[in-house]
Amino acid sequence: MSAPTASATSAASTAPAGPAASATAPRPVDAEQTGRRIEEILDRLATSGDPAAAAAAEELVRSLMDFYGAGLARVLHLLADAPGDPAARLLGDDLVASLLVLHDLHPEDRDTRIVRAVAGLREHDLEVVTFDEESGTLRLRSRASGGCGCGSGTAAQEAARAAVACHAPEVRDVVMEQAPALLQIGSAPEPTSTR
Repeated sequence: MSAPTASATSAASTAPAGPAASATAPRPVDAEQTGRRIEEILDRLATSGDPAAAAAAEELVRSLMDFYGAGLARVLHLLADAPGDPAARLLGDDLVASLLVLHDLHPEDRDTRIVRAVAGLREHDLEVVTFDEESGTLRLRSRASGGCGCGSGTAAQEAARAAVACHAPEVRDVVMEQAPALLQIGSAPEPTSTR
């Protein structure tokens, strides 16, 4: 693995402030020095006599580079994409949002991120009922269920789990609640003739 170039170093130290800059300013990183440090650690592991540990470390670094590379490519794609609010496009993207949350750079608070993630599940039409901070349990309900329990199955639950995993890792469990049953009122029976 080669160390990042000096141009990457200057780009990292002069990166423009994004929407989250006011909330949490990133500390400057010397990309060249960080690249050399990673090389040293990998070399130490390679000469430690434990080939499994060295191979695992190499795989970890490759996986992280793939993850961050994909995130950066997505940022560039979203910024160059259709007109509109670039921040909204970035925050609405699962990969970019997960990177921002991972580094505590996401400008939205937890509750806003949860609502954003659930709102993105348009095919399930879910609404947030409650979030229990202590247990990390998010309770959802289908808006369109009308008391029949439609949309509250495992497909909606799994979709919600995947969505909040990117946007709100504070959520540790998703529970689907049944909407209150509605009383079905039919038409009155026709009066019978007394003749």
